[in-house]
Amino acid sequence: MDIQDRIIYNIGVLATAEGRTPHKGKEQGDIKQIENAYIAIKDGIISKIGSGEVDKNLIGKNTELIDAQGKLVTAGLVDAHTHLVFGGWREHELALKLKGVPYLDILRQGGGILSTVRSTRSSSEDELYEKTSEALEEMLKLGTTTCEAKSGYGLSLEHEIKQLNVVKRLNESQPIELVSTFMAAHAVPEEYKDNKQGYVDLIINDMLPFVAENKLAQYCDVFCETAVFDKEESRKILTTAQKLNMGAKIHADEIDAIGGSQLAGEIHAVSAEHLIVAPDEGIKSMADGGTIAVLLPSTSFYLDKTFARAREMINQGVPVAVASDFNPGSTPNLSMQLTMNIASYKYKMTPEEVLTAATLNAACAIGKADKVGTVEVGKQADLLIWNAPNLDRIFYRYGHNQVKTVIKCGNIVVNN
Repeated sequence: MDIQDRIIYNIGVLATAEGRTPHKGKEQGDIKQIENAYIAIKDGIISKIGSGEVDKNLIGKNTELIDAQGKLVTAGLVDAHTHLVFGGWREHELALKLKGVPYLDILRQGGGILSTVRSTRSSSEDELYEKTSEALEEMLKLGTTTCEAKSGYGLSLEHEIKQLNVVKRLNESQPIELVSTFMAAHAVPEEYKDNKQGYVDLIINDMLPFVAENKLAQYCDVFCETAVFDKEESRKILTTAQKLNMGAKIHADEIDAIGGSQLAGEIHAVSAEHLIVAPDEGIKSMADGGTIAVLLPSTSFYLDKTFARAREMINQGVPVAVASDFNPGSTPNLSMQLTMNIASYKYKMTPEEVLTAATLNAACAIGKADKVGTVEVGKQADLLIWNAPNLDRIFYRYGHNQVKTVIKCGNIVVNN
């Protein structure tokens, strides 16, 4: 029998979803829980999972033994929706939000996304790299081991590439695994405010082909919303991306239901995201089209908006993921733990359903479920040891970091 590199033993409870495809309906809450478990790791890959005493044949003189001290172990958290790379912050908008000024009004006044665009354009690639690196370091301590990162604060080929290059560099220089999404269709830049069609043409004819040819992003996303991009503009951009072998994602039904969730199902988008006001026909379309709903409860909380109808989506057979939506405007929150807490309290999702949403389903939403998102033999050893004895405890308590140890590709990268 092969000697193992590392063995995590004395695990109080190992809790994990299983598989490489998204879980939906009743399956969303199917979690395997093994008491007194151990996990053997070889070359960064999970090689054996068992319970009780560790087989002594697995242990060599160089095997590192990690005592979980009776704690909960899960897969590393997967954050499937962030706007990770940006210049500046937007705390000056807080007073406007507290006065009830709608987001679209702030955007029309040159604030919101356009404010961040100005800051991002004026920042160098190295400045963005350093700032984003600090954010990732904090996310890692909080248990995120895989993360999606959208562009969309450049809104020109030069500055969108700058954002995507930052993600590419960071993917090679720090532990969190990053997946890039190209989102030049995040807003209409000020220089195109009287020529939106010209900007759509620029995305379709120039930006998307360059990004695809240079493999700078795996996905394309569009903000399908009132005063931004309508359903048919979104369709043109996303179907162009699909023809270039990029997966389609869509910001849909965040503020107004203008057909984004219906479009997601129609074009078999990988995911539709936000979905705060998704109508019945949108939920059905996503279910029919095999689209994953990536819900962002921290955003509803921060903006004091209604919460997406997660329970109805689950009941209708839509796989549900949850993500932080980390960005400088609508939720400057890096913590997937807080996101999971809010999802449980406000969506009325069980701990088991939320764990699936923050691991397996999230991994499926960014094309990583063959490697991460569950604790299974053959998958990457991305693991969390929690300062908690069971799954319920991490939802019962909130407001502080409950992760004790973060393991990425079999290596301990954080000991809190």
